[in-house]
Amino acid sequence: MEGNKIFPKVFMWMFIGLLITFGVGAFVMSNENMLYNIFETNLYWLIFVIQIGVVIWLSARINKMKEGTATVLFLLYSGLTGLTFSSIFVVFELDSIMMVFAITALLFAIFACIGYFTKIDLTKFGTYLLMALLGIIIVSLVNIFIGNDTLDLVLCCIGVLVFVGYTAYDMQKIKMLAINMESEHKVAIIGALELYLDFINLFLRLLQLFGNSRD
Repeated sequence: MEGNKIFPKVFMWMFIGLLITFGVGAFVMSNENMLYNIFETNLYWLIFVIQIGVVIWLSARINKMKEGTATVLFLLYSGLTGLTFSSIFVVFELDSIMMVFAITALLFAIFACIGYFTKIDLTKFGTYLLMALLGIIIVSLVNIFIGNDTLDLVLCCIGVLVFVGYTAYDMQKIKMLAINMESEHKVAIIGALELYLDFINLFLRLLQLFGNSRD
């Protein structure tokens, strides 16, 4: 199949995933009992572990699983993310969330277009992006114990750069997947998952930088 024909389906599924995540998050925020059960008990960590398991399983096994299974796992991951995502509606003002969402969408669109139209081979940047991402994760874990606000700000800024880079990288990668994978639906799902992750992570870092808290 041609790479340019798969993107309408990729973005459709990505939009569905984002809609589920934000919808579930907003619903949980309006329910005090659910908020308490998720964030004041060990349920949060159970959800987090299941999230990681689902995304790893989907990414690693999509070639061997049925199309319906891939779809269900993607929707499940979107819903689970919404459960943990609900905290942003508690911490940040709604107007601020909407503003940052618009900024994220604009940045995402710009770098998605770059990834789609560029003639530069972006695959060589994949290793550098992964190394930068691992570095962010490791330093962020260390900073939990240090509690350095300046370091947290620097990590957010680097994170923005990493995920706009991943957006362009993944767009080009999806074009290659469309050529090499037989199932158009599976390409749409895995492509939607990767762009969904780019968007969510970019959004969260921009929210940390520009969001207005309710305090």
